[in-house]
Amino acid sequence: MRMAKADGTKAGSATKASVGTAPKAAPHGHAGHHSSKPKLKVSTGHIQAEGNEDQKASARKGALFLAGVVALYIVYLIFSGQMVQFLDALSTVDTHWVWLACLCCGFYFAFGVLAYVIAVFIDHDSPVGIRDLMSVEASGVFFGNLTPMMAGSVPSQIVRLTKTGLDPGEASATQFTRFIMFQFGVVLFAAIMLAAKLEFFFETYGDIVILNLIVFGVHMLELIALFVICLCPRFVMRAGMAAIRFCKRVGILKKQEDVDHWTEVVNIQVMQFSDAFKTAAKDWSSMLLTLAVTMAQLASLYMIPWFVLNAFGVQADFLDCLAAGSMVQMVSSAVPLPGGTGGAEGGFFMFYGGLFGSSATAGYLIWRLVTFIAPTILAAPLLSLKTTNRTRSIYQRWQDLTHGGGRSAGVSMSGTTIKRRVAQEKRSTQRKKR
Repeated sequence: MRMAKADGTKAGSATKASVGTAPKAAPHGHAGHHSSKPKLKVSTGHIQAEGNEDQKASARKGALFLAGVVALYIVYLIFSGQMVQFLDALSTVDTHWVWLACLCCGFYFAFGVLAYVIAVFIDHDSPVGIRDLMSVEASGVFFGNLTPMMAGSVPSQIVRLTKTGLDPGEASATQFTRFIMFQFGVVLFAAIMLAAKLEFFFETYGDIVILNLIVFGVHMLELIALFVICLCPRFVMRAGMAAIRFCKRVGILKKQEDVDHWTEVVNIQVMQFSDAFKTAAKDWSSMLLTLAVTMAQLASLYMIPWFVLNAFGVQADFLDCLAAGSMVQMVSSAVPLPGGTGGAEGGFFMFYGGLFGSSATAGYLIWRLVTFIAPTILAAPLLSLKTTNRTRSIYQRWQDLTHGGGRSAGVSMSGTTIKRRVAQEKRSTQRKKR
């Protein structure tokens, strides 16, 4: 399974630590304390129309590419004479361990949804429901897996968030905030594993580990660049405008509409992304909770090879497998092909091939089936999920369960919520008159 996500911010009391929804004006936790949230305005043309169609086309191409890879893989097994050995290895698999591996993959998805729920819960009047969030997470899995370097994950999730009632600018900024936190979790997890197991890596795998250190360094630079955008937006804006002028002068940007688009991105969206992140960072407790959920999500993914090894009767150190899993995912995410094709295979055989022995090919197939093929297929029907009843937010529903009603617990309604309910009552009254 690859990686990606999103949600909005809430000024004043706390903004979605890593993801969130975005009501027009969100109340604080107690009645009588209201705080306004800056409204984000962004052109929607590239996000909702062109971007959506481009990502669907890219996903279709990715699916065809991966189908071709599978076909070539089968042909290779047949003509290399390994098919019999491959089938023999599969016949020895203990399916109980395979189902446990599938359960871990389910936890990966559940923790991803939970990261969104944390943000939505903080925003007491958010219109986004749990089914919406499941669809957002599924969008990241599906489009991320079928596009090179998971490029389709973030745009698809932004589009899905706008369908929940969020302003496109809010959805973009809050998805970006979530993306930063997820990338931070990836780098932090890898750093911890390298610090704990670097000596083991060199002793077991030799100088090839240097490649992983280089990949880790690239991810670190990406994370630093994201933080620079968030913390030093005016510097980024000046550098961005200088780059646009240079590209226009040398003919890279020939159409004026392209120049206008990138000018808007630099002059408007960079500052909005920065504001969204800074607002979210004010709520450290939610930020840390989301980071903890992200780390648990990544651990669920990285431990799957350990279960696959046990399915073939191979005993291995759990922490060693967890660390190796982190390195494999880093390598595969750096390969510019759908599904990390090439990087996933190379990383798996480099770190786990020796443990599997003659069952390495079968082990790879099961690992790839559990972490990539099955999640992609199962995510497809979840894309259309949506919350049908938006009269009560997740927070208010929780208050109903624990305190017998949200308003009795001190929850006040925002102007958006009030207007929505008034409109619903009007429509209901009109239907009764007819």
